[in-house]
Amino acid sequence: MGTLGVEPESGRGWDELVRLREETDAPEGCKVELIEGTVTVSPTPANSHNSIAQRVQRQLCTVIPEDWGVYQTLAVAIPSRLGMFIPDLVVAPQAALDEPGHCIPAAAALLVVEITSKSNANHDRIEKPHGYATAGVPWYLLLDGCHSGLATATLYGQPRNAMYRVLDTVKYGEGLHIPAPFDLTIDTGAFPAG
Repeated sequence: MGTLGVEPESGRGWDELVRLREETDAPEGCKVELIEGTVTVSPTPANSHNSIAQRVQRQLCTVIPEDWGVYQTLAVAIPSRLGMFIPDLVVAPQAALDEPGHCIPAAAALLVVEITSKSNANHDRIEKPHGYATAGVPWYLLLDGCHSGLATATLYGQPRNAMYRVLDTVKYGEGLHIPAPFDLTIDTGAFPAG
């Protein structure tokens, strides 16, 4: 699917973009996101994509405190970049969801996980890391099964000036360690490539 071609006109503000996103008539199960002010629609993820998300979610749930959650359909807002993303997984304190609405501020997220699909890979590799880093999300995990024929897992951290530092990259099949407060080595051995 990709971009709908709905871009903000000059002077269109954050509230109007959010309203436009909410009013977008997309097929059920699709993600409707704002990426740098453009409404984008992504198709329902493939089975392999869902399998990876479930495996990572299960591993994360073993190490997070009771008052944190791992969410699969939670939108995170980054108004300064005209972005509202729906990561494949978000780890956030439960208290961040106590406010009414359909999203949380991205700054409330502790870890975001994106799993690339051929239709959205560049968003996950380029625009989204800039947005998450701008918001100060401490950890960004990119699971990229379709990059140059080599499936990789990359952990980004230490956000500064809208950029992350690459902390580690491994090929699928190797373990990727996420430091404290998670202190978890993600097992990528069973992840299907793109």
